Amino acid sequence: MGSFLRWLNSSVSGTPLAHVASILVLAASVVFEATNSMHVGQDGAFISFIPAIIVIVYLEGRVAAITATLVMAAAGLWAQSVLNGQISSEDWTRAILLLVSGGVIASIFHRLRQDLRAALEIAEARLAAVEATESRYRWAFERAAMGFANTNRRGELLQSNRRLCEMTGYDENELSQLQLEALVHPDGRGALLELLRGLGDGAASFGAEVRLLRKDGTTFWARLTLSSSWHEQLLAESVFVVVDDISERRTAREALRAQKEWLDLALSAGRLGTWQIDFKDGTVMGSGKFWDILGLPPVPTRRLEELSAVVHPADWPKLAASIKKSSEANYDTEIRVRRGDGHVRWIALRGREEKHGDRPLRIGVAADLTERRQTTLLRAAVKKRERTMLEDRHRFSNVFPVITALVKMINAPENNVVKYKEMLIDRIRTLEATHLLLSRHAGTSGELHDLVAQELQPFVETRDIAVAGPSVMMPAGAAESFAMILHELTTNSVKYGALGDSHGRVEVNWGFGSGEAGDDIVFDWVESGQRKITNTVRHGFGSMIIGMDGAPLVGHSPKLEISEHGLRYSLRLSRKEIEF
Repeated sequence: MGSFLRWLNSSVSGTPLAHVASILVLAASVVFEATNSMHVGQDGAFISFIPAIIVIVYLEGRVAAITATLVMAAAGLWAQSVLNGQISSEDWTRAILLLVSGGVIASIFHRLRQDLRAALEIAEARLAAVEATESRYRWAFERAAMGFANTNRRGELLQSNRRLCEMTGYDENELSQLQLEALVHPDGRGALLELLRGLGDGAASFGAEVRLLRKDGTTFWARLTLSSSWHEQLLAESVFVVVDDISERRTAREALRAQKEWLDLALSAGRLGTWQIDFKDGTVMGSGKFWDILGLPPVPTRRLEELSAVVHPADWPKLAASIKKSSEANYDTEIRVRRGDGHVRWIALRGREEKHGDRPLRIGVAADLTERRQTTLLRAAVKKRERTMLEDRHRFSNVFPVITALVKMINAPENNVVKYKEMLIDRIRTLEATHLLLSRHAGTSGELHDLVAQELQPFVETRDIAVAGPSVMMPAGAAESFAMILHELTTNSVKYGALGDSHGRVEVNWGFGSGEAGDDIVFDWVESGQRKITNTVRHGFGSMIIGMDGAPLVGHSPKLEISEHGLRYSLRLSRKEIEF
């Protein structure tokens, strides 16, 4: 079309062929006018020149047409003078009219010619723009990352790009011989018919996910979009097809869906609820299980302040502080909630901070720890009870050797049985006081000196005993454990050492390791005298208490030295264990 317009534009300009044609037209007009004047007369003069002027102005332009008009007028006047012998005023009038008419015709056709040339130039520029746009479109069409095709409403593929050929394994010629329906898996052809039906109802475009067939018979998932061209009359039957390969995205989406189902199953099996706190809005979102754990009806979101109605007042600061941004990414706390039925439940909240755009969030899980805490407390109570029973059993088994030693140590003064009974009862009561002291120290603090003095009180009058050390107050748990160590050392001494020998000596002293109050306390129990040595090494509850079979009940770095002439036991008590 553009080349035709350019040829038409150049054909109307002066060319040798146009010059020859113009001369022939002019000559024919002059001859015709002369002949016409001889046969018709003056009435027909100059009329035949008008068509010739129009032809010449079209072929040569305004200047040539005016020149030809002058020639024609002169030829006409000459013909009239030859035929009539003179030129009448009417001939002059007709000649002048011919000149005026020729000038007007030349000017009008010249302007029309200019307008035509301008219109042709504009049309040519627009056509060039259209051709450039079409070229860019074809370039994009062929090199697009998605498959493109043109089809009619009968589903016949008219044109396909390179990407669609790569997707399906067909070349463009093979695709042009196929119906669009042939590329769609039988399971998805119903969806294709729905798309075409939607376009038939006047919709601009429709899309659906379908499986397409390759040439080798394999399939792939694609997003198929059909767009109609109703706004262009020439392309009223054209349908533009876009094919986007979504196989990888669909696989990832299916994997994500499966993972979510697995996660939901795991959360359900673990009886966990999920929650999310928005720092910016101060709101809480949670799963149905999360609200069930808190004893609240499920809703999409709640203000954080609304949870104060169920959170224990002592634990509310832990939850309220979560609104403030923390420097730690991880969040781990336990709170108590009071449900509508009055029951108090322990809830664990664990999560971490995340950022979605410009919104800082804290997301995590919630678990009901009530049964677990109850079980833990019950096990701790049972374990403490078992330990107490074991201690009582051990202490009870040690009572008899101690009583036996007391009986042996006390001599009846002057064979006075009454006096002997009074002294024996007094020693037994002192031993009873020691056992009561051990029982009382299960929940109270004690002075270290009092613990040692009370334990050795039954033997002070009959044995050589020395006790020395600074004043040190011990907390309840440490005092109880240390009293058990003292009782074990005393019992062992009665059975095998200095307290069981009338000539034995026991020295008990303690002090700060470096002489400063901030250092560890070094406790020493030293026995001297004849000691009973057995060939059997026994490791029982007593050895465990003083730390010979593991860590001692209290303190660290225990040392025990035993010989025929005595025993030495040392223990270090850290400041951490004896400070309140």
